[in-house]
Amino acid sequence: MSDPYPTDGWRQTHLGHWMSQALQRFDARVLALMARNEDMPLALSNLAARGRLSASHVHITRHLALEGSRLTELAQRANMSKQAMGKLVEQCEAWGLVTRLEDTHDARARRIVFTPIGLAWLQAFRQAVVQAEDELRAAVGPEVATVIAIGLEAYAT
Repeated sequence: MSDPYPTDGWRQTHLGHWMSQALQRFDARVLALMARNEDMPLALSNLAARGRLSASHVHITRHLALEGSRLTELAQRANMSKQAMGKLVEQCEAWGLVTRLEDTHDARARRIVFTPIGLAWLQAFRQAVVQAEDELRAAVGPEVATVIAIGLEAYAT
């Protein structure tokens, strides 16, 4: 069997590289769309427009359960360390996206929940994801977009 990567260029042309590049582009587009969303709180829109929000902030948006999550659960879902997620939660808490409440099942634990501002952020995120997916479909065609989605879902599970 011949080597599919006969030169050193394989490091920038393998599937993992392209998936990473696509995710970075997708997340950047979502954040740009959120920055222009009229329903998003102005302070957050300004942070997004100035590049202060990043894909790591999207981790909370993607992984925080609507009923709230403990820090350890949130970190596990986002595949981050508890310490890194803790810093991210502190920043999002300072911006008013999330708050910490007592856990009704364990008085020693705290649950991280979306605030009303955080729920507006979540809705803006949803709208931006829908638009970014539509743009991806327009760029590669609906058949290719469907194959990408099915393939990535099969690969990830």
